[in-house]
Amino acid sequence: MSSVLEAKNLTKNYFTKKALKDISLSIEKGKILGFLGPNGSGKTTFIKIVAGILRQSSGEIFIEGAKPGVKTKAMVSYLPDKNYLFKWMKIKDAVEFFKDFYEDFDEKRCKELLEFMNLDEESKVTSLSKGMMEKLNLTLVLSRKAKLYILDEPLAGVDPVAREKILDAIIKNYNEDSSMIITTHLVKDIERIFDDVAFIKDGEIVLSGNAEDLRLQKGKSIDELFRELFREVFE
Repeated sequence: MSSVLEAKNLTKNYFTKKALKDISLSIEKGKILGFLGPNGSGKTTFIKIVAGILRQSSGEIFIEGAKPGVKTKAMVSYLPDKNYLFKWMKIKDAVEFFKDFYEDFDEKRCKELLEFMNLDEESKVTSLSKGMMEKLNLTLVLSRKAKLYILDEPLAGVDPVAREKILDAIIKNYNEDSSMIITTHLVKDIERIFDDVAFIKDGEIVLSGNAEDLRLQKGKSIDELFRELFREVFE
C-alpha cells in the first residue's frame, strides 16, 4: 500500500530550541493516524509543516511524492484548532468561500453534511455555539476531495452529543483513497477510529504503530497508553 505522506529525519529549530527532532513517519493511503501528545510536544509544528505553513530546518517530507508547496496545498485539507471564518459570514457565505477557493470542493457533499449536522445555511457564523462551529468547520474541510485531511483538535470544547455527531461525520464521509491525521487530547472518545497512532513528546516520536497491535502488545487501550506516556499532564 502506497504512502500519502512520508517524513524522513524531520527537524525544526526555533533559535536554541528544537521543536522537532529527526522525526520519521509515514501514513498509508486509507489510514487514519492519531497523532498524540501533550501541549508543546511538537504536534502543531509537525502538522503546519505538512500543511505547508511552516518549513522544516532539515530532513525531508513528501505528500504524494511532492515536497510541501503550492502543489501539495491543493492536496491537503487542514482543520486548524482556531476558527478562521469571517464574522460577517452566514453559513452559506462560508460555503461559497470554500467553493471559490478550492477546486476540489464538492458542493453536493457539503449540502449533505450540513443537513446531517443540522446546520441552517442562513445562520450567521457569530450566532453558532462552539459545537455548531466545530461541525461547520469540519463540514467544510471534509467537503474537499483531498489526499490528506488534517484535523487539529476537532472535538475540543464540544459536548458529548456533538462529539458523536462529528465522529459519525468523519467515519461516513472519509475518503478511503485519502489519509487523515487527527490530533486530540480526548483520546478515549476518538481512539476507535484510529488505524495507526504516533505518540510525540518533546519533539520526538516515543511510540508508534498499528493501533490494534499496540493494544494487544501492551494490554492497554490507546487512551491508557496516552495517560501512561504523558502522566505529567494528568498529575
